[in-house]
Amino acid sequence: MLSVIARGVEIPALGFGTARMDDHDERVRAISAALEAGYRHLDTAQVYGSEPAVGEAIRESDVAREELFVTTKLADGNRAYDDVIDSVHESLEHLEMETIDLLLIHSPNDEVSHEETLDAMNELREDGLVEHLGVSNFSVDQTREAVAHSEAPIVTNQVEYHVHHRQDDLLEYCIDEGMMLTAYSPLGVGDALDADVLHEIGDRHGKTPAQVAIRWLLQQPQVSTIPMSSSPEHVRENFDVFDFELTGEEMRDVFRDTGGLPDDLARKLDL
Repeated sequence: MLSVIARGVEIPALGFGTARMDDHDERVRAISAALEAGYRHLDTAQVYGSEPAVGEAIRESDVAREELFVTTKLADGNRAYDDVIDSVHESLEHLEMETIDLLLIHSPNDEVSHEETLDAMNELREDGLVEHLGVSNFSVDQTREAVAHSEAPIVTNQVEYHVHHRQDDLLEYCIDEGMMLTAYSPLGVGDALDADVLHEIGDRHGKTPAQVAIRWLLQQPQVSTIPMSSSPEHVRENFDVFDFELTGEEMRDVFRDTGGLPDDLARKLDL
């Protein structure tokens, strides 16, 4: 299993996402399949409604809690100081855990300052209820603002990132700052797999376009990704990406085919 070192924290580079599943039993089956396949990084959120399923799947599995890295995110309505504290206590109950490994602000919110939200998140960390802090769907400037307001390191910014939705500026920032870029929707809800370059590379390696797309992300410095699927077969397929490696030329081909590879980014990617 590959890992990312983000602000001194070691995090499994490949995680399992739990968005876009509406049925509790379906979620439990998918998360259980992910744990069985070998995923040790699970991503959930208050707004997804999947925290109870994550807790149940972990409880019913043979995987020890200390082997797992679990992320959840604050809902938009839980950004005021007291709401952060109260909602995280509820999340811990849903997850059946004593500590959340990583707590994120789910998205920017103009109604409550990031400083107020981060003050509460830092208090939760000091109390031992949260280990690490991060943000999601933040721009580079908003990420810098969060870093400035938080006593604890901001270890990640979780954003949509795939071959048809590049995040070059944020990727460069994360590489420079030793922060993790967590790529959600790495398959672009399916449409990213239309890229011919993924099919061509996959044919050479005996892999699917989805596996190539995931591997392309994992081979970028400071990048983790959290594919999701309700299909146990696809859950296992998305994890089966550690027995091959894209060449430097193949990495460059994907970048060139999906918007070009700027010289500054190429240097930081060692391409």
